Amino acid sequence: MTDPIADYLTRLRNAIQAKHRVVEVPASNLKKEITKILFEKGYILNYKFVEDGPQGTIKVALKYDSVNKVNAIKKLERVSSPGLRRYTGYKDMPRVINGLGIAIISTSKGVMTNKEAADLKIGGEVLCYVY
Repeated sequence: MTDPIADYLTRLRNAIQAKHRVVEVPASNLKKEITKILFEKGYILNYKFVEDGPQGTIKVALKYDSVNKVNAIKKLERVSSPGLRRYTGYKDMPRVINGLGIAIISTSKGVMTNKEAADLKIGGEVLCYVY
């Protein structure tokens, strides 16, 4: 697999399209950090790290609106890829839907949202947009 982050986002997208409640993805430290951010920002209902095998898996419970059964995640978009890395400085931090969405950034201080990175005045690689 050349791009595990794109695979992770695609599995989430496919589960949302198929209206699944839970999706399992192979784990890595970067995917665990992205999952924690999605949970903290309210895009997923819950998550669980299952330690089986060398790296384990992540079980992600997707969040749906109870009334009209719409998912909390409208779009997951991969920005940087192994073939074309996208970096940003803290002054040029991307705004997703004018501040309504989040951009997940991999910085020297760890994986965080665009707002947290701008507050700490550090830039990094733009992994994906979520809204």
